[in-house]
Amino acid sequence: MAKIGKGPSLWQKAAVEAIGVFLLVFFGMGAVVGANLSAPGFVLLSSALAHGLALAIAVTIALGISGGHINPAVTVSMWITRRIRSRDAIVYIISQVLGGSAATIALLAALPVSLHPLVASGAPALAQGVTVLQGIIVEALITFALVFAVFGTAVDKRSVRMGGFGIGLTLMIGILFAGPITGAAANPAVALGPELMLMNFSNWYVYWIGPVIGGVIAALLYQYVILGKERS
Repeated sequence: MAKIGKGPSLWQKAAVEAIGVFLLVFFGMGAVVGANLSAPGFVLLSSALAHGLALAIAVTIALGISGGHINPAVTVSMWITRRIRSRDAIVYIISQVLGGSAATIALLAALPVSLHPLVASGAPALAQGVTVLQGIIVEALITFALVFAVFGTAVDKRSVRMGGFGIGLTLMIGILFAGPITGAAANPAVALGPELMLMNFSNWYVYWIGPVIGGVIAALLYQYVILGKERS
């Protein structure tokens, strides 16, 4: 029998991480499909709003259970600053990728085959003419901003508690900037989940290298420069 007041288990944390990524991918990619059908001129805005709001909700739900990572790049950043154990980090990342994969399966199952190409268009991809290096730089920059927001609003005990609102807004801005360039994943699970289900692995490494580099730099900067002696 579980003890009263006992914290969530690793598997409960993993479950909420998977569900969080599921919500992010399902509603984010779904918004792209919907906008293409009803308002093609507003695909970027629809994608930014849907991803930003979905992330804000997912982080807010998961914050008290798993810490609300909802992103392998955030998990690696927490691991590098010793806020999560190695075993837990691995389980989180696997769960996040599974959540993104499940969301893609659900979206494909919910829509007629004729709309499946629109689902594929919702997955992040480099725009024509954008090099791999440029893609990595852009993904690193927007993930830097995202992880910096995570530390500033959810980790730093001195911050005003606002759930995942500030984190979702940061992703929204990142998509408005980088969406036309790289698809603005800022999250390896958002890229790999759909890639696994759609069997399209073009430049997949961009969405791991860029976000992890950007996230780690943001985490180390916040941990050792911003927090300093006030480390939480």
